[in-house]
Amino acid sequence: MTKLPEVPEVVVLDFGGQTAHLIARRFRDLGHYARLVPGDAPVKSWRRAVTKAVVLSGSQHSVYDADAPRPDAALHELELPVLGICYGAQYLNTHFGGTVGSSTTREFGPARVQLHQRHRYLEGLPQSFVSWMSHGDTIQQLAPQAREVASSANGLPAIIDFGDRHTVGLQFHPEVTHSEHGTAILANFAAAAGLDGGWDMSRYLTGLREQLRELVGTRSVLQLVSGGVDSAVSAALLLDALDADQVHLMYIDTGLMRSGETETVVELLQALGGRHVHVIDASQQFLSALSGVEDPERKRKIIGDAFIRVQQEAIADNLPDGYLLAQGTLYTDMVESGHGANRRGDTIKTHHNVGSPLVRQKREAGELVEPLSQLYKDEVRQLGRALGLSDTQLRRHPFPGPGLAVRVLGEVTAQRCDILRAADRLFIEALHQAELYDKIWQAFAVLLPVRSVGVTGDQRSYGDVLALRAITSEDGMTADVFEFPTGFLRELSATICNTVPAISRVVYDYSGKPPATIEWE
Repeated sequence: MTKLPEVPEVVVLDFGGQTAHLIARRFRDLGHYARLVPGDAPVKSWRRAVTKAVVLSGSQHSVYDADAPRPDAALHELELPVLGICYGAQYLNTHFGGTVGSSTTREFGPARVQLHQRHRYLEGLPQSFVSWMSHGDTIQQLAPQAREVASSANGLPAIIDFGDRHTVGLQFHPEVTHSEHGTAILANFAAAAGLDGGWDMSRYLTGLREQLRELVGTRSVLQLVSGGVDSAVSAALLLDALDADQVHLMYIDTGLMRSGETETVVELLQALGGRHVHVIDASQQFLSALSGVEDPERKRKIIGDAFIRVQQEAIADNLPDGYLLAQGTLYTDMVESGHGANRRGDTIKTHHNVGSPLVRQKREAGELVEPLSQLYKDEVRQLGRALGLSDTQLRRHPFPGPGLAVRVLGEVTAQRCDILRAADRLFIEALHQAELYDKIWQAFAVLLPVRSVGVTGDQRSYGDVLALRAITSEDGMTADVFEFPTGFLRELSATICNTVPAISRVVYDYSGKPPATIEWE
């Protein structure tokens, strides 16, 4: 899927920062087309006539690291506006003759910024605002001709203008929602670059249709459907762009699904209008493969391989050679698995649909179709609405591809899955009854690998511990804890312990992202 829309664009050079793709997301939210390319890619490989501006992303590297990523030197021969963010700002400062060094003052998280001078990229901003920073190095000596437009509360450079080059560096991250006025800064930058603001999801959908038809041709495509929003939208997109006879939809019951999931998925596939629907019960194969395995990374890779093997066995007699495999992979999956545009990002956790050996083989062989891999969850929901999916389908909370295997901590067994399934169903039902479900980005239960003493009547009990998690988020890259009304969790805990005898204690997870991830494994 390589065809790009011929609309004014901003190119984001990705140096491996965890929020690099979020920069492109913010520009798209503003109605400007943006795309990521590897930070060190030759300019000639990404520069187009419609390229109007360039952004340099953050990175986990120091600019002085031996293997620090750097852009093609030809970048500085382009007469285009350039915005450097965090590492990008530090790179610009050293490139133009300044210095960067390790900071003795930590700036991680909220940090107030004070403007000293006005700048066209800062139109409409107050003299002081709260930014979001995450850096160990800082700019020590400004490059010649550079001027400090703003500083942090610690007196460190926060915004730097590099003279008449239309180039500016921000030490903070305007792409993160925690940065006040970050979107306004990006909007001002886009306006100064001459971006036309004519980009929206319907336009993106038009491009996706064209790319899918070009990529697939007359071949058949197999879409693995989990019942979640991502695979449902991917399936709907395939059916929208291709002939329905080309599209095969497969749901694999892994034994790791939510309560009532199989029935819900079958109803969904019928509603999508699929002509070739395959429902496979492979629960014994998955549970056997996971027997005795406790490490979460091993679980994910085992499940990824099992998915591919099961579909190969089930479809061998029904599809012609050369068929393509489609997945509802999101960009957050790629980033956390260390597969962003730059591929220098740290691996937070391997998503089964990204990191398993067989999936990698399919991707490298050009036999993998991932039409959502440049989108975040809320963008996928926007795409789903453009495709005509119902709000009921699109509002479903995210469910991980490995299913309950990464919510049953420790060894995964059929019995432990049954316990978690029952408790999770009670949690979700309670959210619907209290009209809280749609106020939460994701809610689920986790069965912990510990047991706890309890009291049942006048007798001692010794049962499992269940953790509940509920978070709010815009894109899944950051998340806050959902604050329940007084009494809700107390009543729910009593319901769970009384209804699921194996559970003796219920706790609530108050961790945000960061420092935690949304899922426990």
